[in-house]
Amino acid sequence: MPSIDRVLVVGATGRTGRHVVAAVTARGLTPVALARSESRAREELAPGTEVVVGDLTAPDTLTEAVGDVDAVIFVHGSDDDSRPESFERIDYGGVSNVLRAFGERRPRIVLQTTIFVTRRDHPFNAGGHALDWKRRSERLVRLSGAPYTIVRPGWLDAGAVGPHLRIEQGDTGEDGVSREALAGLLAEALLDDAAIGKTFEVFSGPGPATKDFTALFSEARPDASGALDAVEDTANLPLDAEPARVRDDLAHPLTPHRTHTTSRSR
Repeated sequence: MPSIDRVLVVGATGRTGRHVVAAVTARGLTPVALARSESRAREELAPGTEVVVGDLTAPDTLTEAVGDVDAVIFVHGSDDDSRPESFERIDYGGVSNVLRAFGERRPRIVLQTTIFVTRRDHPFNAGGHALDWKRRSERLVRLSGAPYTIVRPGWLDAGAVGPHLRIEQGDTGEDGVSREALAGLLAEALLDDAAIGKTFEVFSGPGPATKDFTALFSEARPDASGALDAVEDTANLPLDAEPARVRDDLAHPLTPHRTHTTSRSR
């Protein structure tokens, strides 16, 4: 794999994103924080952190932001936007727009989504279909042709979390995970080829801090080549019932296109 130095952190000013910036720095890499407001980012991130200005919902603002980065870690979300369509515009649309901004390049990608992402009857999926849109963002990444890792964390900083990480597949579990430990895993996934092409849930608890990430990542089965969903996912989001915008995106995941209007979620 090509060497990695400059890492775009999407969602860098969030509570998890700030840990990711620190974790990337601790591993000798250069974090590049994507932010809508440079002044806010400089207030919230460590002094000296490189900041690039861009809006996930405005594709034209992203081309320059991704111009000289080698990899991207997505830890963004629409938590501060209560509008039902925000999950399509930000959680999904942000991934789509960043991928397209790379053009012909295929950066190393680490995408954080969530547990429950395949459990369509979960209350989190009511209203704006948050889980469906996060799952659709996973599908974009799998079909992008880029080397990727998709991480579905448990409840962030909830319960008896600690530095000892464990992973599962199939999206049936539920537990907490330390944001700090999660950030370390996300950064390690950029550097360890044992993580490539895999989707897994991650939880953490008390015990010795996880240090052998190759062994941890090797516990996960890889996704099938060209598959929409992860290796042990429930097949309950049929492609032929998806919105036209999504079907088009999946057919051309890295091709620039005209801006779509927000579609009605199914």
